[in-house]
Amino acid sequence: MIERLHPLPSPETLRLLVFDLDGTLIDSRADLTASINAMLKHFGRPPLPEQVIAGYIGDGAPMLVRRALGDPMDERFLEGALDYFLGYYREHKLDHTYVYDGVFAALEKLRRELPDVQMAVLSNKPVVPSQAICEALGLSRYFFQVYGGNSFPVKKPDPQGLLALMDEAGAAAAATLMVGDSDVDVLTARNAGTFVVGCRFGLSPHSLETARPDCVVDSPFEWLEAIHLEQPGEAAEALAVNSPS
Repeated sequence: MIERLHPLPSPETLRLLVFDLDGTLIDSRADLTASINAMLKHFGRPPLPEQVIAGYIGDGAPMLVRRALGDPMDERFLEGALDYFLGYYREHKLDHTYVYDGVFAALEKLRRELPDVQMAVLSNKPVVPSQAICEALGLSRYFFQVYGGNSFPVKKPDPQGLLALMDEAGAAAAATLMVGDSDVDVLTARNAGTFVVGCRFGLSPHSLETARPDCVVDSPFEWLEAIHLEQPGEAAEALAVNSPS
């Protein structure tokens, strides 16, 4: 069910849609959990529950590793732990990761119905695995750009990545919409002056409660309804079957 807090741009005025990756387009919880727990095991630490690790996702790989290790002070140790995690994740990033139900159909309709709207991905996950996952899962064809957490000197919620995408697309803030599952995405949009939709089906829905995006949705089906491309209640029925990937 859609919860609207502020109006969003209409399909006629929208020019750029920027999506977060983990928890918005894909469910990567299982592979990130396995990779973190492999790192913890390697360094003689006990494993963490999936739900705990999911709550650590969103601020990039270095912060995920730091949180999983309990914020140690030894930076050299953290560097080694991050390297181990990234190496393991590089090999196992697609073991269980999948595209959320409804994403392909929603993106297909957005591309078909809004040909003047460009779409991109802005993740805090490192750029190489971000691009590799999008390519392997059939998402790349929808996006003119896929940026990761190391594509710029700073990560979300710093707006640099979002501002760069706006510049590349020639889109003003009033014509740009960020879509993400956490307070990091909401803050990124606020810092860039754009609109933002929060996804309650993602990995960090609890963080949206205080972040207060302009609109909150419960499924990718509702992205279309949020921007008035579908009438209330029609999106789920129209997109009941995903478009072929």
